[in-house]
Amino acid sequence: MLGSLRSIVQEVNTARDLHSVLDIIVRRVRDIMHTKVCSVYLRDKQSGNYVLMATQGLNQDAVGQVHLAPGEGLVGNVATREEPINLEHAEAHPAFQYFPATGEERFSAFLGTPIIHHRNVLGVLVVQQAERRRFDEGEEAFLVTLSAQLAGVIAHAEATGALANMGQQRNEAKFTGLAASPGVAIGRAHIVAPPANLAAVPFACTMDVDGELALFHQALAAARDEIRDVGERLKNDLNKEERALFDAYISMLDDSSIAVEVCERIRQQLTASRAWAEVMLEHVRRFEAMSDSYFRDRAADVRDLGARVLMHLRQQEQSQREYPDNTVLVGEELTASVLADVPREKLAGLISVKGSANSHVAIIARAMGVPAVMGAQELPWEQVDGVDLVVDGYRGELHIHPGPELKRRYDAIVEEERELARNLDHLAKLPAETADGHRVRMWVNTGLMAGVVRSLERGAEGVGLYRTEVPFLLRDRFPSEEEQREIYREQLQAFAPRPVTMRTLDIGGDKALSYFPIEETNPFLGWRGIRVTLDHPEIFLGQVRAMMKASLGLDNLRIMLPMISGVSELEAARKLVDRAYDELLDEGFNIQRPPLGIMIEVPSAVYQARELAKRVDFMSVGSNDLTQYLLAVDRNNSRVAGIYHSFHPAVLQALLQVVTAGHETNTKVGICGELAGDPGGALLLVAMGYDVLSMNATNLPRVKAALREVNKSELDQLLQQVLLMESPEQIEEKLRGYLQDLGIGGLVQPQQAEANSGS
Repeated sequence: MLGSLRSIVQEVNTARDLHSVLDIIVRRVRDIMHTKVCSVYLRDKQSGNYVLMATQGLNQDAVGQVHLAPGEGLVGNVATREEPINLEHAEAHPAFQYFPATGEERFSAFLGTPIIHHRNVLGVLVVQQAERRRFDEGEEAFLVTLSAQLAGVIAHAEATGALANMGQQRNEAKFTGLAASPGVAIGRAHIVAPPANLAAVPFACTMDVDGELALFHQALAAARDEIRDVGERLKNDLNKEERALFDAYISMLDDSSIAVEVCERIRQQLTASRAWAEVMLEHVRRFEAMSDSYFRDRAADVRDLGARVLMHLRQQEQSQREYPDNTVLVGEELTASVLADVPREKLAGLISVKGSANSHVAIIARAMGVPAVMGAQELPWEQVDGVDLVVDGYRGELHIHPGPELKRRYDAIVEEERELARNLDHLAKLPAETADGHRVRMWVNTGLMAGVVRSLERGAEGVGLYRTEVPFLLRDRFPSEEEQREIYREQLQAFAPRPVTMRTLDIGGDKALSYFPIEETNPFLGWRGIRVTLDHPEIFLGQVRAMMKASLGLDNLRIMLPMISGVSELEAARKLVDRAYDELLDEGFNIQRPPLGIMIEVPSAVYQARELAKRVDFMSVGSNDLTQYLLAVDRNNSRVAGIYHSFHPAVLQALLQVVTAGHETNTKVGICGELAGDPGGALLLVAMGYDVLSMNATNLPRVKAALREVNKSELDQLLQQVLLMESPEQIEEKLRGYLQDLGIGGLVQPQQAEANSGS
């Protein structure tokens, strides 16, 4: 039944609305399991009851009319027990309840399985049969597997259906995700979809039918020319069967019936991309359902052809697309290169279905000061193009079609943010020190030139982390040594004479280069950071040479190595740095040798911190990755995001161990993870003795304001109290109360936002 399961899920994924999803499920399941009845009951969010929403085999008039409370009837029992109920003689069960409207008195056999999504029972999937018999283990396993597979799809489709109705009524709707970058954005959604994924094309309508028809025919012609050119170039390298594939592609593109289907849907006001995707996916499913293996294999060819044409459609659409003011980017998985496409003055906020508060794009959003919500899995993102919305980056909430009252409340938060920023402006020229004179260096994390001015305006004393991978991410090839030199020179000059810490290329994990793909089952535990560049010394040497040449006459460069897990990696990297330096001296460059440091990001480096500290000029903790590895939590996985916590007692103990080891060897220790930008977290780090706190420019004034309100001796007492606590929740509550008692709770979250969270 695995093939049947896969085909149902594929068909559901391309359905337009909730009604279509449910119709597909009950129709296909009844046919596959050869039963008389298949029905779906879904939970009504307002009443909590389970409502018959679709059926094949029961009276259609009962749809929407039969409501069951949790625990009521067999369906209600499936929901409350959260496990299947399989009965040979359903009417004999004590929980059986007869509903005349359904006409189910004729059916004895009953199998019901819960549809559970994120621990919530969304509904119940039921099959019934007239004959008395118990459904066998294989049938029960199939229904359980299908329910599990479809849980997320139904949750998503349910939201989509609700939103479709609201699109006509313009009612407010709220969706939740993970708070990824603080702040509030009020703007208009702009969908970003994968350029060649047929299944991810947003459902969108158009008023310019003629324009979309022209766009479609242009894309067909461009794809046809492209395939012919490729086939012609490769004809001498291909055998007869391989050449025939190109002819088959051309034949399909010339098939007038496919074009007619697409044009018909465009005339129904679907966009060209959506119309093409729907038609091609229907053809894919037809091929996949065929019994002949040859024709089943052709489904992949049809999908590939569909992706080729879609790519041309998307390129033309993108070239015609203009970003309005207050653009909120919405996508299944946003990337740094996508952010770079939008003029900074027009980018208001970010929403990503995948990812977490510590994914790479979230870190960049915080650095840019752009409110963001990640992991918004329930958001029907394909449906919201051009919709007005509010992004609440404090609480991880999204509001679609916000009404006047909601807008008024969020306008008040935005104004409070502006007022706080104005009140903190005067801190830029004041030293970062406690009330009793304990001095700390406050640096910034950067990656884009756009953040330089903001960093300097807010009093940055240096750069604790310059992410050199950002220029690599924004290109379609490796930048040359000279191109890198120019980029690095800009950064070094902008901050001179302040120090600039440049991290060598840190790719892998959630930072992928399109032109240097790294495909791994577990990328965060795989080939990333220093492991990649040690395996490719040509990349490492070119980058280090570019950094050193860029520092000529400025001498404010510091080089930092990412993902060091032991002494041997450090020594191998140091030899390459020495080699690059010696080469430049031989070439006549009069440069000073830059300080060399490492990032402490993996547990092994924590335990070897003393040995590592003896061999470097400085150390900097990357608390984001260190937290991820200590807690065994993929920071991009929104399902386990609640377990990721920088205030976990184990993380705090590790941070204390690192700074203690560093100071025992007279090595300066900083931190460049997101914890440093949290006012409460920063106070703990100061108490531990960290010499440098590096954060995004947005948080720098807030942290400095908190620091100047306290005495170091008081922080030492606070740290001792915190180190005795056993849970991150306790610690977070303690810090929140501490800041509130000082009268600076608003540095973490505006008072208006706190008031809203209680409503």
